[in-house]
Amino acid sequence: MHSPLVVLGGGPGGYAAAFLAADQGMEVTIVESSPVLGGACLMHGCIPSKALLHVAHVMREARELQTWGVDIENVVIDVDRMRAQKETVLRRLAGGLGQLAKGRKVNLVQARGTLIDNHTLKLDGSGGSNPAAATLSFDHLILATGSRPAVPGPLAVDSDRVMDSTAALELKDVPDRLLVVGGGYIGLEMATVYSALGSQVTVVELTDGLLPGVDRDLVRNLQRRLSSQLSELHLGTQVQALTAAATHVMAQCGKAGESWAGEFDRVLIAVGRRPNSDGLGLENTAIQLDDRGFVVTDDQLRTAESHICAIGDLAGEPMLAHKASHQGRLVVAGLQGQVATFGEQVIPAVVFTDPEIAWCGITEQTAKQTATVVETAMFPWAASGRAQAVGRPDGLTKWFVEPGSERLLGCGIVGVGAGELIAEATLAVQKKLTVKDITSTIHPHPTMSETVLASAEAFYGTATEIYKPRRPG
Repeated sequence: MHSPLVVLGGGPGGYAAAFLAADQGMEVTIVESSPVLGGACLMHGCIPSKALLHVAHVMREARELQTWGVDIENVVIDVDRMRAQKETVLRRLAGGLGQLAKGRKVNLVQARGTLIDNHTLKLDGSGGSNPAAATLSFDHLILATGSRPAVPGPLAVDSDRVMDSTAALELKDVPDRLLVVGGGYIGLEMATVYSALGSQVTVVELTDGLLPGVDRDLVRNLQRRLSSQLSELHLGTQVQALTAAATHVMAQCGKAGESWAGEFDRVLIAVGRRPNSDGLGLENTAIQLDDRGFVVTDDQLRTAESHICAIGDLAGEPMLAHKASHQGRLVVAGLQGQVATFGEQVIPAVVFTDPEIAWCGITEQTAKQTATVVETAMFPWAASGRAQAVGRPDGLTKWFVEPGSERLLGCGIVGVGAGELIAEATLAVQKKLTVKDITSTIHPHPTMSETVLASAEAFYGTATEIYKPRRPG
């Protein structure tokens, strides 16, 4: 069997590339080992986690209505119904992707694909809408195999009480005591879910701060609220060993020469993800990997085999679904003869905790690392009428500005709905807009989006809701 374009992997990067290529009149085949499209994002990551985070957010909002004189009592959590509703959402979305592929006449092959040379895939377990022979040859190949949770060897315990993020999202039960190993975005999002559902959650993070690499002004606001949601938070602490028993897991932890042990019903290992670059047969080609297992590509996402491209988590940080989708479309544009490079893209990131954290462009950390001189302007949400009205003044909007030109270089937001607000900032940074472009744009009142405007006004010392004159010079 032969296909002009093959996409190996049916996640958000793979199906975005395949669908656009089909729209452009190309004959496309997706090779995906799962029976449905969507990849880890849909089935084991972005979507199920956000569904459960929605439940957690609504539950917390309901409890906080007591401030307004509304007492909601006798809340009953039916885990089976919650899990079933989550699965219904996933099936609906996966079914929609299948119909979109069918409508576009994209060939779907359910199989594991392995490169046996630079123009041929060996198919294992072929099936789907277009059962294939044992091999599939191609003119062009897009590698989009994604990533999987990383579990360090010392913590790889053979027990269903020790979970990775995929298992945690299955929501088998709500443990009384949950240990989350890792204070990154995955660990904190799942801690947010389980604590809202009633678990006593302990988070252990190896570094001295949550969300390493994220702006400390933003993390500080989140950590204040998390302190009321978590049972315990241990920073600068290492989980040294886990011992699983029939009814619990013992965790041995250490910090600065001191050690302590804790007993938990379940443990979630959330220390990062690793690219699915092994087992692809890359050794049968000229394709190279870096020291972290990412496929090496140029700025057009081409590998050392110029007719083979790699996108998404497989091609390096940041490991985000929307980056993968954009890269998939960019590769197709290149196949159509357009000059499309990825180097100058501004990629937003969102941590869906409560409150959310979102950022784009340059950050406090990257400015220091690159010796980039920036000016900052901040607006605290305590001065926002909308934030006060909904009882969530625990937010902050922060701009990073290039001195002299006043060009917007980056933005960070912490607060309810920060993930929805960051798109405006991403557009502004991508299009090289200035502070004046934001301040001259009318924003609706009363909304959280006004904080984007107000933080820009704060740069000039003219924000109506706060008095902070700009420093001279």
